[in-house]
Amino acid sequence: MTTKEVADQLVAYCREGKYDEAYDMYADDAVSAEMPGMPNAVTQGKQQIIKEYQEWASSIEEMHGGSVGDPVVAGNHFMVPMTMDATFKEQGRVTMDELCVYEVADDKIKKATFFYEVPEMG
Repeated sequence: MTTKEVADQLVAYCREGKYDEAYDMYADDAVSAEMPGMPNAVTQGKQQIIKEYQEWASSIEEMHGGSVGDPVVAGNHFMVPMTMDATFKEQGRVTMDELCVYEVADDKIKKATFFYEVPEMG
C-alpha cells in the first residue's frame, strides 16, 4: 500500500467508528506520542497503544460530536485534522482540535504523533 492508501483507509475507518480496524493498521512496534505532560506521553508497541486507547475510551461518558478531516500526504508521512466534543467521567465536557501526524513503513503506521492544546477539564 502507498502512504496515501494507508491514509485513506485510516480516515475511512475513523469516520465509520471502526477503531479496532484502524488500530490493526499499526505496526507491532509502533510508537504513539501525545503532547508533553499528558498521561502516557509516549507509548510503545501496538498492544499497549490499543490498551491505552481502550482505557481512554472507557473514560468517555458521552460523545457529542467530532470530525475527521481529509489526509494530507508528504512522502511516508500524512496528517489528518480531527475534532472531538465529549463529556468525560469525572472531568466534564471537553472540545478539542488536533493534528494527527502518522509515519508509514512497510504498509503499516510506524509512528503516530498528536498535536493539540491541552484542554481544561470541566
